[in-house]
This record gives sequence, C-alpha cells and structure tokens, in this order.
Amino acid sequence: MAVTLFWTPLLVVLLAGLGDTEAQQTTLYPLVGRVFVHTLDHETFLSLPEHVAVPPAVRITYHAHLQGHPDLPRWLRYTQRSPHHPGFLYGSATPEDRGRQVIEVTAYNRDSFDTTRQRLVLEIGDSEGPLLPYQAEFLVRSHDVEEVLPSAPASRFLSALGGLWEPGELQLLNITSALDRGGRVPLPIEGRKEGVYIKVGSASPFSTCLKMVASPDSHARCAQGQPPLLSCYDTLAPHFRVDWCNVTLVDKSVPEPADEMPTPGDGILEHDPFFCPPTEAPDRDFLVDALVTLLVPLLVALLLTLLLAYVMCCRREGRLKRDLATSDIQMVHHCTIHGNTEELRQMAANREVPRPLSTLPMFNVRTGERLPPHVDSAQVPLILDQH
Repeated sequence: MAVTLFWTPLLVVLLAGLGDTEAQQTTLYPLVGRVFVHTLDHETFLSLPEHVAVPPAVRITYHAHLQGHPDLPRWLRYTQRSPHHPGFLYGSATPEDRGRQVIEVTAYNRDSFDTTRQRLVLEIGDSEGPLLPYQAEFLVRSHDVEEVLPSAPASRFLSALGGLWEPGELQLLNITSALDRGGRVPLPIEGRKEGVYIKVGSASPFSTCLKMVASPDSHARCAQGQPPLLSCYDTLAPHFRVDWCNVTLVDKSVPEPADEMPTPGDGILEHDPFFCPPTEAPDRDFLVDALVTLLVPLLVALLLTLLLAYVMCCRREGRLKRDLATSDIQMVHHCTIHGNTEELRQMAANREVPRPLSTLPMFNVRTGERLPPHVDSAQVPLILDQH
C-alpha cells in the first residue's frame, strides 16, 4: 500500500511533465567524417525534480525531422528500441552537409498524450587533427545498433580493436545498422541480434593480421564455408562477435587518379555518311484511312445483322407446314397420349378415396378439439396449419 501511494503522485508529476511548452534549443557540433551520436533521454523531456528518477513505466516515443522537411537529412538516422528505452540520433556527415542544420524533435508521452518539442541546432564543420586514410569496417553480429551507440560500448570496442591494429589513435567514423545494409530481421530467439557495421579510421597502416583477413585467399575460404585466415588472437571476443568474413579495408593514403574531364563541344554532331535523316516531311491526308477504319467494320456488322434477321424472321416454316409434313399415324399417336394424360389428371382431381387411418389426425393440435367421426377425412389436410 505504501508503494502504491509513493508511485501515484510521481506518475501525476510525470504525466504533467510532458506538456506543450516552448521548444528547447540545443546546439551541437558534428564533424565531417566522424560519427555523431545524440541520445534522446526521457529525463531531458520530463520536467522532474533532481532527486526524482524516471520510472520504467513511463512510455515516450520521439519523432525527428529536418526543419521545413518531413524527414531527417540523408546522413542522419533515428532509432529507438521501445517506448521504455531512449532514442538515438546518429550518423556521419559528409562534406556536402557542411553548415547549419536544425532538427526538430517531438516527444510523445503515451500515457498522458502530452507532447514536448526540442530544437537541435547542428553546426557541421570540418574535423580537426590528422587525416585518417586507413579505414576498416567490421560487422558485429552480437549487438544491435542502439547497443553500441552509447560512448561506453564504443570505447570498449576501440580498446579491444587496438590489439589487432598498429599502435595509433583509433576513431569511430560511422555506425550503421545491418538492416540498413540489406540484412534480415532476426528471429525472436534469445541471443539473436540484428548486427551492426562499425567503421574505424586510423592514421597508422593496417596490421598484418587485418591484411590477411581481408586478403582474397581469406575471402575464398569464406566462400567455401571455411574459417577465414586470422593469424592473430581475436581480442574483440567474447564481448564482440565479429564476422571476419565481412571485413572491409580501405586505404586512402594513395590518391586516386583524377578522372579526365570531358571536353564540351559546340553541340553540333559531326557529318556521318551512314546517317542521313530526312530534312522535310511531306504532308499526308489521313481522312481516307479514318473512313476505311470506321466504315468497313460498320458495313460488316450491318450485313451480319441483316443475314441474322432473314434467317430468324423470313425462313420460319410455321405450324401448318409442320403438321402437314408429319404422318397421320404419328399425329394420332400423339393426340392419344395427350388425351389420355388429360383424362388421368381429371380423374385424379375428382377422386373420393378415403385416406389411410395412419394419416388421420386425432385432434386439433392448436385447440385440442377432437374431430367428429362423420367428417370426410379425405378433405382434411395432413398438416392443419397449411391450407
């Protein structure tokens, strides 16, 4: 009883905490080519005292979109496992996304149906520090995307990956759900996860172990169902189960040759002796073609109609001609059968045959009155309700 009295005023405060107040504004600074993660906590959208924690019974969902647009920008994604869990805005900005972007976030309280809005101002700028030309992408099958978005699991992954790479600073470049890369939704079995792609960059070259894993020989072994070539100890296990057959290495230290720019021309094709388009098109009258297309089917339909009318109306033989073509013996036989049939029908209608005793009603079911013995039972219906 005491627990119920404690939670009741707390829920009242929570239901009133998500109200239609003025939108809060927060300024964030994402970097180009670096992963950006922003957590949408329930505490941020609920006006609660400092000593009061958000109970797990509160259900809040979020909707985020670019200001003036119905959806998020192409580099930013949103995920939330359930209304009881926080939401995440994550992604990696590209050089084309530099500048200022405003994200509007609306929180919905599923218990009180109140809403609270928040405005996130993203000042996207260039990343500072050394370039990261060596980039590797790993498929982690033991986690969902929202499980590696917080800073603690991400730092743990980088620390464990440091044992497989040359000494150097490792930075997260991007995090993508396996479902966004064409993966399938796992079965609802304990231990099955959606999977997440984690892209890491470094200024140090790849280690021999990583080069061997991404070699063509290792991919050939994976295609045959055999384990890949992993010459070093897997420091990511057991916390992170990495699919070593899906490791991608990108080396941007060697600049790619620039594509040759096409030379713009004057827009006039060169003379080709095999292609001589006509310069003039003569006028053509389509009246005759239209008349033939319309009149020929109409004439055919009219002739068929006249032929059918002649066959049905003008070629009838008549009853007299039919009787004259029939022999006298056949006509007498037919008339005899017809006359005998009519005679039998008249005799059956006028017969006075008493009905069997088993079919005679003993009394009226509706009134309970017994029938008098002198009543002609042949005229009494078998069921008294039907006349």
